[in-house]
Formats: sequence, structure tokens, C-alpha cells
Amino acid sequence: MKRLLQTLALAVAAACSAAADAQNYPAKPIRMVIPYAAGGSGDFSFRAVSQAIEARLGQRFVVDNRAGASGNIGAADVARAAPDGYTLLYGATNNFVANQFLYKNMGFDPLQVFTPVTMVSNAPTVFIVNASLPFKTLQELVAYAKANPGKLNYGSPGMATPPHLAGELLSRQAGISMVHVPFKGAGPVVQALLANDIQMYFTAITPAAGHIKSGKLRALAVASPVRLEAIPDVPTTAEAGYPELLTGNWWAVAAPRDTDPYIVERLASEIRRALAEPSVKQRFVELGMVAGGQSPAEFRQFLQAEAVRWKKIIEATGVVAE
Repeated sequence: MKRLLQTLALAVAAACSAAADAQNYPAKPIRMVIPYAAGGSGDFSFRAVSQAIEARLGQRFVVDNRAGASGNIGAADVARAAPDGYTLLYGATNNFVANQFLYKNMGFDPLQVFTPVTMVSNAPTVFIVNASLPFKTLQELVAYAKANPGKLNYGSPGMATPPHLAGELLSRQAGISMVHVPFKGAGPVVQALLANDIQMYFTAITPAAGHIKSGKLRALAVASPVRLEAIPDVPTTAEAGYPELLTGNWWAVAAPRDTDPYIVERLASEIRRALAEPSVKQRFVELGMVAGGQSPAEFRQFLQAEAVRWKKIIEATGVVAE
């Protein structure tokens, strides 16, 4: 009996200590793992809001870019981390809902090994073409592709990336045949598009915004329910006749499984408040991003629905990651 009481006392003490630590969170810098190389869209997105979040939390983020295997290496690193709130994942669509269906042996289920915090940003896909091409609308692109099967090339930063999947999705919904050309990163895709080595790129507006403004590239449609403030004259895919053609690349924060709910709610709350700051809102408009900020429960429901949606898309297209 004495040993049992001692064990119970130790358990209660440990629980009280953990609760106290959570209430004092954060007491030191937070390691934020971005599972892609530095300089990518994840860095752009996080940089747009990180200072505002740091100001609210009173601690800084230490960004750790751990690239490899379409983000699986960095994501797995966070999944193995202690659930104390000091190692977080800033991941994209692939990391949370797509890779598990693209890789046969990924080794973990994102919906099981992470505690969702909130989405930070969503960058809807913009269908971009070289301005020298004869079509100026998505309908005209589809008509041209149907009349010239296999003659249009579209680029992506690699196999099974969101731009590749967006092209596959358009092909299936419009009944057209296009050639996918993978590159090593977004920069080379934009250069190939400017040189007309490829004719199309289906991506967030950020890497091509300056060239669209200069008239070298043309945006045909936005795969979003509403138009983007950055390019208000460009119609949505629904307005172009494809209401189910909704895709993009969103970025979100997650913690290791079993992270204290108080910590998770604190992070989500401060991120939401940071996203509402005027300077952050303006920066998101400039980058063609839509702010997130859901509660952890709402974000978990979103992830569950997205996993179902992307599983169907990937199975229908037959795309696999090598």
C-alpha cells in the first residue's frame, strides 16, 4: 500500500509539473521544422507571419529546413520529437494529406502522429501560361488542347507535387491530354515557361507575379471559390466552367501527438490573432495567399476531409512518387 501511495504521489507531482510547464509556455525558443529546402514557398509563407506570431508568444522561432522525400524526412523528425511544444512542423498539403497515398512505404500516418494546430495560409493554384500563346481564357486553353492532344507541355517542381497534381486534375476534368515536364524546383519551371520551353505552369501566384504584371506571362484562372485580391480581374475556375477544379498548396502548423491541449490552443489562438494584423493581411494579399486560422478541432476536420479528397484524386490519376 505504501509503495502504491508513493507511485500515485509521483504521478500526481509529474502531472502538476507538466501542467505548470504548459501554463508557462513558451519559456524558450521554438524549433520550427520546414520539411523543404530554404528559399521555397514554405519559407515565403512562414516569413510573412512569423514575426507577428513571435511578438505575441514572446519567443522566437528557429527555422530548421529539413528537406527530402517530398517533405517526409522533416515530417518524420517532428513526429519523433518530444510533445512539449518546442518542436513543431510547418508543413504543406503533401505532408498532411497527399504523401501517404503517393508513397507506398511512408512509415507513418500524418493524421495519427501529429496534433493539428491550425492552417496558416492557402495559396490557390493559378493557371499560368506564356503570354505568346493564342488562348486568353481557361476555356480557350481546353479547346486548344483538345484540338492538339499531347502538344502542350506543363511544368512542375517535381513528380507528385501540387502543380503536377493540379495538371492531372485539369486533364481529367476537362478531358484533355497534356505532357508533364518535371523540374528540380520552382525557379527552373518559371524560366522554362518564360522561354516557352513549356507552355503552362499551375502554381501559386508568388513565383510568377512579377512576370504576370510585366505581361510576359498570363494568368487564366484561379482554382479557388473566390477571386484573388492580387489579381482581381482573373476569374475563378468555377466562373470558367469547372466548379470542382479547386486546388492549391496550403501551409499549416502541427505538433507531435500528445502535445498538451493548452499549448495547442495557445499556438492556434496567437497564430489567428497574428493573421488578423493589417500588415500581415496586406502581405498575404501581395503573395496571393488566403489566411487560415481555424481552431485545432476545425483544422482536424479539414484534414480528414482533405485526406479523403486527395486519396480519390491520386487514385484516379495513378500518380505515384518514386
